Amino acid sequence: MVLWNQQVENITREEIEQLQLERLQATVNRVYRSVAFYREIFDEKGIVPEDIDSLSKLSILPFTSKKTLIENYPYGMFAVPLREVVRLQCTSGPEGQPIVIGYTRNDINHWTDISARILAAGGIDREDIVQICLDYGLFGGGIGFHYGAELIGASVIPGPDLDPVRQLLIMRDYRTTALISTPSFALKLIAAIKEKGISLANLNLKIGILTGEPLSESTRSRIEEELRIKVISSYGPSEIPGPKVATECEKRSGLHIFEDQFIPEIIDPRTGEVLPFGEEGELVLTTITKEAFPLIRYRTGDLTFLDQSPCSCGRSLIRMHGVTGRTDDMVIVNGVGFFPTQINRILAQVEGAEPHFRLIIDREGTRDVVNIMVEVSESIFFDEMKKLQQLKVQIEEKIYQVLGIKVNVKLVEKDSLSEVEPKKVVVDRRLK
Repeated sequence: MVLWNQQVENITREEIEQLQLERLQATVNRVYRSVAFYREIFDEKGIVPEDIDSLSKLSILPFTSKKTLIENYPYGMFAVPLREVVRLQCTSGPEGQPIVIGYTRNDINHWTDISARILAAGGIDREDIVQICLDYGLFGGGIGFHYGAELIGASVIPGPDLDPVRQLLIMRDYRTTALISTPSFALKLIAAIKEKGISLANLNLKIGILTGEPLSESTRSRIEEELRIKVISSYGPSEIPGPKVATECEKRSGLHIFEDQFIPEIIDPRTGEVLPFGEEGELVLTTITKEAFPLIRYRTGDLTFLDQSPCSCGRSLIRMHGVTGRTDDMVIVNGVGFFPTQINRILAQVEGAEPHFRLIIDREGTRDVVNIMVEVSESIFFDEMKKLQQLKVQIEEKIYQVLGIKVNVKLVEKDSLSEVEPKKVVVDRRLK
């Protein structure tokens, strides 16, 4: 196990919570003093910084959303004067609207340290040659990893996320051992290998740190098999481009959140209520070290859950499950809201059902009608009508018990839905 910053990665729960409280209090004071948005909403709600005398008081603070950031473009959310900002970068909001993000010298140092910790958690050290195929421009996907790799002493090849054939030839000739890219660029490299007939025996690649996009287990498996590497995933919302929020370690049993930099919460996206550990909901993040662009209770829109159980890697930092969906994927039927991922979990609990489905919603009069096509495992034969009928009823009753909605289930053959694109899993005919 490689620990880049053992002082915080092996910290006790008592110590991390004390550190978080001290940094949260400093952040709340900073935003109240220097950010008009927070000062006005604190005053409106009767909140003063001195109220935050424990981590449990975090829940009384207001949420921040992407809409907030857009409305305060370009510098309205900055907590320091521009003369203290040493770097400006941006990300895009809804419909391409930009969000400008600033960094002080200390912010850059924290970003670099976190990047080094991500690489070390993936097994990269000073003996590696790291090829970074990420954007180095205004969006800045690559620059943080670049500085992090240099900090741990690795050799760095800065390669943009363009021209996979050229990057592949560099990878071969420079003997790259570690790739940092998006999952989609890794797939482009695989296509380039096949196109140019390059033998994997001529590559020295062993690790891939993939970021910037959702990574499904099927995509991970394909990349690992085709490139013969171990894939590590990291996570960070686009509004927090540096540093990343969490990373997998070599054990890959969830993503360790950098709790010395962020306080995570899981909330019910419909009510805003904080949920207990283990329950899935929307991830909310509070930055506690950022000087230029601090965010209080930022609603990421990503669905996940938190795990406090010990990780065999030895790190004590809490873990988050990989993102399972978005709050904007919520489906509302007859006044009841739910997420497609909840259907997945229900099907996983029913013997004989596969986790592949398609949801079709129609409207009959004033009522919504929900039909669900569900794959059946090979263990059930389609000529056993009684068993099929029992399975159908079982799924319908389970969905009603958990979600409170009535559905009509149609059972279909295994693999008939597994290739359905995620955007087409829900077909809402009410909109037509």
